[in-house]
Amino acid sequence: MFPVASRREFLKQSAAVAGGLAVAPLAAAAPASQDLDGLFKISLAQWSLHKDFFGKKRDPLQFAAISKKDFGIDAVEYVNQFYKDKKGDDGYLKELKKVADDAGVKSVLIMCDGEGALGDPDEGKRQQAVDNHKRWVEWAKTLGCHSIRVNAQSAGSYDEQLERAADGLRKLSEFSGGMGINTIVENHGGLSSNGEWLAAVMKKVGSKTCGTLPDFGNFRIDNDHEYDRYKGVDELMPFAKGVSAKSHDFDEKGNETHTDYRKMLDIVCNKHKYRGYIGIEYEGGKVGEDEGIKLTKKLLETVRAEMKG
Repeated sequence: MFPVASRREFLKQSAAVAGGLAVAPLAAAAPASQDLDGLFKISLAQWSLHKDFFGKKRDPLQFAAISKKDFGIDAVEYVNQFYKDKKGDDGYLKELKKVADDAGVKSVLIMCDGEGALGDPDEGKRQQAVDNHKRWVEWAKTLGCHSIRVNAQSAGSYDEQLERAADGLRKLSEFSGGMGINTIVENHGGLSSNGEWLAAVMKKVGSKTCGTLPDFGNFRIDNDHEYDRYKGVDELMPFAKGVSAKSHDFDEKGNETHTDYRKMLDIVCNKHKYRGYIGIEYEGGKVGEDEGIKLTKKLLETVRAEMKG
């Protein structure tokens, strides 16, 4: 269940096409993403602090330093919404990289929203959406990320959306791949939250530089339909270049109440042998953002320790 203040709601105003909001992003896991003991490492998604950043309580330029200092997390996933007015500013981009480098923090990916529908029914608008994302590919390259996360937003019938999304993603992946950057898609509403559909899109694209970013919680297709999250993650993992650990609420034992992390991580790490970063994306409201991040991190660490035996 999505919280009141979810990333998707912030995107509604920029969604010009009705249909599936889509997708997300982490890409080809680089060797540095491997945990020393053979499981996963933990990264922090910037959206976990969206209230603070939108509220000007924290400076987006300092995100990497905040991640390391306040949470002990040395890998980050940026969100382009916090840098829209800096998109063409090379000086700011260099400073953002310097902050991460100085803090000893790895830049993993950039989550890109509000740049048009990559599955737009209008071919011209679809191409424009592809072009709009190219600057973020350049950002990812400069920062040392392995991917940009995008959405597979489209409109039309099931098959029409599949064809249109695959077309846009293929074109963007050709560009990003040429720069050594992956284009990855998150289950993010609409048909993108149907694991079978998004897996079919990946097969249709057929590119090594196009993959998925399975999110534990984003399986709400519409107000009346929610896809099984465990089935969905299982279907998306063969194409995964990153994983998003969505969290909302916790019980007195520290377990997330909407997702069984032990069951989910068994699918991710044991069944599919995933060894990349798993990004914390806290979206709850019952505890503050800092506390939610810490609770999610502790849960991931606890389950990882259990899996190592």
